[in-house]
Amino acid sequence: MAQVDCAVKPKGDFNCLLWALVPKTGQYILCLPTRILLCILLAGFSPAYAQNVEEFIALAEQGDAEAQYSLAFIYDKGVGVEANPAEALRWYQMAAEQGYASAWANLGVMYAEGHGVTEDDVEAARLFGLAARQGVAVAQYNLGLAYMRGRGVEEDDSEALRWFEQAAEQELVGAQFNLGLMYHRGVGTAVDHDKAVYWFRRAAEHGDAAAQFNLGVKYARGEGLPVDLVRAFGWMSLADRLGYQDPQNSLEIIRSQLSP
Repeated sequence: MAQVDCAVKPKGDFNCLLWALVPKTGQYILCLPTRILLCILLAGFSPAYAQNVEEFIALAEQGDAEAQYSLAFIYDKGVGVEANPAEALRWYQMAAEQGYASAWANLGVMYAEGHGVTEDDVEAARLFGLAARQGVAVAQYNLGLAYMRGRGVEEDDSEALRWFEQAAEQELVGAQFNLGLMYHRGVGTAVDHDKAVYWFRRAAEHGDAAAQFNLGVKYARGEGLPVDLVRAFGWMSLADRLGYQDPQNSLEIIRSQLSP
């Protein structure tokens, strides 16, 4: 989703290019169990994967917290089995009771979305906070969204910024993008174009199309770095190839400036 800062200006004025809204997606995200990912990569959804699921069940029933968490994710998202929110909730809760921080994070998403349980933003924010304070990047990001939107906690952009920064330092790309835009606009902090460029670049180098586009805009405007239309065009072209939608046709505006 995008927002127009102002009307289209004459050729050569780059102050009216588009910027994606904060937050980038507005959706809470789940922690992905590493063991599940490895099983899918190594075995696909073959009999070998089914055998691994049976092993997760056996370990989970023996009280293995990581297996309980992994099994919960399998049922939550229907990974190779029929989705079962009630079973997902049960196994997440069992792992969470043993202090497994990623289980707290994913339980928070279930409460936030009313998935398998009555929607409860306060409980979601509490669970995100538990996991975030244990260093779970996804939970830090989700807690940042909760503060930004005032869901389950009092709206507080400076707290959102603080949690996004912690997630961003762990290379969570959505948090890096949101930080770039918050520093650009002065949301929860003073405007700081240098920091906006820094975070847009971090996200852009991870392949985030919106961050690539916005980094191109910063080059075109000369905000936080010298004006460089060649680099602006390069970053915007990368975003375009990844499917970034630019209704104002900013790439063509810059292309026309580079043409002899």
